Amino acid sequence: MKRMLTLLVFVAAFSHAVPANDMSREIDAAAAKLMPKVIEWRRHIHQNPELGNREFKTAKYAEDHLRRLGIEVRTGVAKTGVVGILKGSQPGPVIGLRADMDALPVTERNDLPYRSRATGEYNGQTVGVMHACGHDTHVAMLMGAAEVLAGMRDKIKGTVVFIFQPAEEGPPAGEEGGAELMVKEGVMDNPKIDAIFGIHINSQTPVGTIKYKPGSIMAASDWFEIKVRGKQTHGAYPWSGIDPIAVATQIYTGLQMIVARQSNLPKAPVVITVGRISGGVRENIIPEDLVMAGTIRTLDSMMQNDVHERIRRTATSIAESMGATVEVKIDRKAPVTYNTPELVEMMLPSLHKAAGRENVVLGEWVTGAEDFSFFHAKTPGFYFTVGGMPAGKDPKDAAPHHTPDFIIDDSRLDVGVKAFANIVFDFKK
Repeated sequence: MKRMLTLLVFVAAFSHAVPANDMSREIDAAAAKLMPKVIEWRRHIHQNPELGNREFKTAKYAEDHLRRLGIEVRTGVAKTGVVGILKGSQPGPVIGLRADMDALPVTERNDLPYRSRATGEYNGQTVGVMHACGHDTHVAMLMGAAEVLAGMRDKIKGTVVFIFQPAEEGPPAGEEGGAELMVKEGVMDNPKIDAIFGIHINSQTPVGTIKYKPGSIMAASDWFEIKVRGKQTHGAYPWSGIDPIAVATQIYTGLQMIVARQSNLPKAPVVITVGRISGGVRENIIPEDLVMAGTIRTLDSMMQNDVHERIRRTATSIAESMGATVEVKIDRKAPVTYNTPELVEMMLPSLHKAAGRENVVLGEWVTGAEDFSFFHAKTPGFYFTVGGMPAGKDPKDAAPHHTPDFIIDDSRLDVGVKAFANIVFDFKK
């Protein structure tokens, strides 16, 4: 009921048509002039990636840029986050623009002259570090938008808050981080943000294209761990023990039956993935216990709660039937990323100005997740995708995100810069 009342108030406040502004040509010209810098920034960040909560150099890069533009800067937000505050010449709404900064523990595999050769420590292991999800482009686009808007500050009605966020991919084990920590530390409240916007590059969407979707757009991300406890015995005499590995295989199948036979998939997708199974120390010893862990993706909150209950019941029942016991732990990582429909309708003209009406297309929801959802929990939000796949390439041949072969065509990052800048002038409270 509270959410419904909030949406009704939002509709009443923003239902009027958005008048066309006369700033888009000026924005186009400024973005075109800035593009060589935006590409340079992106490639510098790509070549110098940093893991979550360790984005010290990236944060300083963004901070120095904002300071050169005469923008008020706050640092150390949620550990390494940077927030810039640009006040326009007249009163008006407060608009949040967000970019995430962190890279992934992935070793880059290509021959780009600016490819990453960086390494870092992730959960006690030395790993390659790569911007395998395109966050380098997000930072560069937001830096570009900041420069365009700083040059037009005398025409801005209201305030723009530039949010450079750490640890979107998740903080290191045992640490807080990301959007959730930024919200906890008050980034949405001082000044109070009226609406927030975010962009994600996509390696399988044609360059120069924008995709959007009202309502649920990205899944809730939950992590689960199931500890199976059996009875250790000699591998030659399995009947004298309880094999947790055999139990785990049955639980694995049971989890997939939740998706295939128990979930109302026409309503919304459900994914249950086991990404890790560990147990045992020797080939001829059936171990005492085993741990299986993975992720749950849902796009509907009622289905999310239902799936959690089914996982607990399935794991417990299967274990009991085989004489074993289980402990099930489910950790809610990020809520569903949801685009306020009324805000999407209001801001579509901004996207048309940035990419051309013919290049702005309605997309589908995806089972990837985003902690942008924590910002949206505080205010209406709109999160959309900018294409980074080279023109003419088949999406099936484009390497997906989070892989060593992930690659982005950065020739049209101006689309994101222009989208952010037009949003600032088109948004009306």
